[in-house]
Amino acid sequence: MDPAVVASGLLKGMTTQFLVRHCFKVERGHTVLIQAAAGGVGSLWCQWANALGATVIGTVSTREKADQARSDGCHHVILYKEEDVVACVNEITSGNGVDVVYDSVGKDTFEGSLACLKVRGYMVSFGQSSGSPDPMPLSALATKSLFLTRPTMVHYTNTRDELLETAGEVFANISSGLLRVRVNHTYALADEAKAHADLEGCKTSGSIVLIP
Repeated sequence: MDPAVVASGLLKGMTTQFLVRHCFKVERGHTVLIQAAAGGVGSLWCQWANALGATVIGTVSTREKADQARSDGCHHVILYKEEDVVACVNEITSGNGVDVVYDSVGKDTFEGSLACLKVRGYMVSFGQSSGSPDPMPLSALATKSLFLTRPTMVHYTNTRDELLETAGEVFANISSGLLRVRVNHTYALADEAKAHADLEGCKTSGSIVLIP
């Protein structure tokens, strides 16, 4: 396997595995929303959730990223800079909301993600690229009897067997072609600062690899 694929796909793939298998078990018939669908985890997540038979909704910042998300299995793509995400999700789901939202953005999307959920829906907040979400009262979840989790991968790969199972499924899915790791950007190690700046500026999609 190409070292660049391994470098960019292992951690993101293992993150995707515990998200779709354990935090909320995605199955055929579910309607699911991923924030930042064109990112490294988002790209793999869309492919995996689609393969499991879910209806996949993704948010992206540009039309170029929308094309990638569709290629990765998104059935509905929302341009969050141009469209109201909650309104679009309500239209797509006929007002019912989604079964689960996976949100790695945090502060900028947290409240909207909760608003996209159906009654007894699940919110999986697994990152905070825009900052930590604002504090909210526990009673806010009661409006639709929502579930909220903030998982960390180490707690899902706590034993050697769990680690091998998680990594093994990722490698098997890459080898079979079920998952395609997008190494969309490579930078020389000396250009690490530019790579960070491009990432923070939402100029990247898929994975970034630094080449020594």
